[in-house]
Amino acid sequence: MNDLGGSARRAHRRTRLAAGLAAVLTVTAGLGVRAVLGGDLAKYAGDALYTVLLHALLVLAAPRLRPARAAALAAGLSWAVELFQLTGLPDDWGRHSTLARLVLGSTFNPPDLLWYLVGAGCAGVLHRVLRTSRTAAPGAVPGKIS
Repeated sequence: MNDLGGSARRAHRRTRLAAGLAAVLTVTAGLGVRAVLGGDLAKYAGDALYTVLLHALLVLAAPRLRPARAAALAAGLSWAVELFQLTGLPDDWGRHSTLARLVLGSTFNPPDLLWYLVGAGCAGVLHRVLRTSRTAAPGAVPGKIS
């Protein structure tokens, strides 16, 4: 008898492990970008990586999320945080808390909205590629789910 429940649990565990690793690598990349680059390039790369991190955390919490849905949710959350900055509260809170400043930012910047979409798109594509390669049967055409 085939234990589909056990198989699904193992798949979710693998997905969570990959998402956790992706989150760690994304934070590392963000810190590296800030250390090596400067100016707008570092800022906008950081914006895109912020959304990539949200994507990874969403998949970590809900491993069944499909790539497009996870990307859309990550972009939506990023946009919500950016728009929340228009209230001035994140800036206030960030003056008293480093964590609040890191998570919520401080001031609204319209170009950030574009870079969140770039990050979501990259994360969604990578998620799709990894998911497709994991589910493809031996001998199957890469990128095509049977």
